Amino acid sequence: MTAVEEKKKPKLLIVEDDYENQRFLEIFLKRKFDLEVCDSEESFYQKMDKEKFDIILMDISLRGKKDGLQLTKEIRNDPLFKNIPVVGLSAHAFQQDKDNAYKAGVDVFLTKPAPNEVLMEALISTLERKSGIKIN
Repeated sequence: MTAVEEKKKPKLLIVEDDYENQRFLEIFLKRKFDLEVCDSEESFYQKMDKEKFDIILMDISLRGKKDGLQLTKEIRNDPLFKNIPVVGLSAHAFQQDKDNAYKAGVDVFLTKPAPNEVLMEALISTLERKSGIKIN
C-alpha cells in the first residue's frame, strides 16, 4: 500500500437539509472522512450516481417529497447501493421513530443532538463492522 492509499479517508455522504447542521457536520467530520453534502432527494441521487460512498449519514426528516426513511428503503432495494452502511440521525426520539428507521434499513439510529464522540464512534464502528474499512 502506498502512502497516498494509507491516508485516503473513507467517503461519507451527509444527507441533511438544515444548513447550520450541514456546516457543523462538515467541520466536525472532515478530520476523518472525505465529505459530500446533499439536502434533498434530487441532490442525493445526483451524488449517488456520480460517486461511490463508503457510508451515509442520513437525516430522517428532509424537506421535499421523500424523507430519509424513503431514501434508505430505496437504496436498500438497489443492488448497487444496498450494502452501503447508513447511520440515521433524527430529532424524533420516540421508540416508533427508531423502529421505523430500522425497518427502513438504517444500521444505526442516533437522536439529535448526538454527542460528538457518539456520532463519530457510530460512523467509525458501523463502517468497520459493515465494510471492514479501518479509520486512522
